[in-house]
Amino acid sequence: MAKLVSNFRCTECGWTTPKWAGRCGECQQWGTVQDAGQSAGVIRSLKATPVVGDGIARPITHARTDAADHWPTGINEFDRVLGGGIVPGSVILLSGEPGVGKSTLLLEVASKAAAAKSRVLYVSAEESVNQVRLRAERTNALQEELYIAAETDLGTILGQIDAIKPDLLIVDSVQTVSSALSEGSAGMPSQVREVASTLIRLAKDRDLPVLLVGHVTKDGSIAGPRVLEHLVDVVCHFEGDRQTALRFVRALKNRFGPTDEVGCFTMTGEGIEEVPDPSGLFLSRGAEPVYGTCVTITMEGRRAMPVEVQALVTKTSAPNPRRVTSGIDASRVAMLLAVLQERVNMDLSGMDVYVSTVGGIRLTEPAADLAIALAIASAMTSLPIGHEVVAFGEISLAGEIRGTSAAKQRASEAKRLGFDTHVDAASGSIQAAVAYALTTGRDPREAELDEAFR
Repeated sequence: MAKLVSNFRCTECGWTTPKWAGRCGECQQWGTVQDAGQSAGVIRSLKATPVVGDGIARPITHARTDAADHWPTGINEFDRVLGGGIVPGSVILLSGEPGVGKSTLLLEVASKAAAAKSRVLYVSAEESVNQVRLRAERTNALQEELYIAAETDLGTILGQIDAIKPDLLIVDSVQTVSSALSEGSAGMPSQVREVASTLIRLAKDRDLPVLLVGHVTKDGSIAGPRVLEHLVDVVCHFEGDRQTALRFVRALKNRFGPTDEVGCFTMTGEGIEEVPDPSGLFLSRGAEPVYGTCVTITMEGRRAMPVEVQALVTKTSAPNPRRVTSGIDASRVAMLLAVLQERVNMDLSGMDVYVSTVGGIRLTEPAADLAIALAIASAMTSLPIGHEVVAFGEISLAGEIRGTSAAKQRASEAKRLGFDTHVDAASGSIQAAVAYALTTGRDPREAELDEAFR
């Protein structure tokens, strides 16, 4: 007799259990354990299928490489993230929060591809054809080779592909398309898995590049089964702040290129525009130095970008001083405050400290420690740091400044932008770095620094 195994399976990770559970024991997701049915748990023997013709395995040295060449989309920042462009037969998943600009970016990609005499099919499962036309007029994306279809049924979409025979397929979005071969409504894990598997199989069979739009949950992860990210070739995340027009595209997974690149864009009334040199987006420089500011060079992928850190230190009468951060890890700032108080003799226990970055960028790497500490020290002493100073380095609890990765590239970018003075690991300690940086913005005729900073 056939042996029955577990009848309940997690739709997210595939974990199985003999009885129902409200929470998956593997991925810890709630409500994902469903009845797989009696037939799904029957163990059957599988016979080998004969392979003939081109399907027989061949040496890897005999495989073609020209069929996997990148072709550029016409948007350099997007090509940078993809590793040079789109690979024929690849499936790219672009995720992001609602309203961040996913559809606008892909419509621009479709317009560029259609302008290059490539036939593009844009399937909108969320908007009507007329609504997409209005956005295309606003962004100057109207092209004769750009075909628009408003469909939510997978079978109808496949029929559109057979009729149009596109060179590029865009589906917006994969969570709103349903298949008649799977039960449930659109967006269910089984439906997303079936739709994505069908489109991926179509892409591989016809060497048709496919761009999919994916929704995200409230915690920022891609909605649907986790297997969706494993099936596709490239996973890109489109992020940005609603209060600013700046947008970033990051590659979380890329089978054809690096995953450490970042594409910069800005949203305008005419659509989305590239920012090939974001050097000035994260700086706020006046004619004269202002205390409480310091510039660092951060690495976004393989791109070095200057970022200005601003700090404000004020007296407080509250028993617990406030520590407010924006774009910087609060626990990292708390550690730097302790180092300044212990190693540089700065009494910050009765002060409210506010630390922020300019332009909405988020600093996560330890190389920004030195710039944060110098900005706080400058705000505490009301002594400005000169415009020509840039700082990067990790600060240890002992007050030592450690070297950072890509130090030569950071120094080269700083020199290109006009920063002649570097405060880095060569300073040795945080005491020496603070004493040196706080003298760069002062007039030589002024009085010398206090004894604590000599």
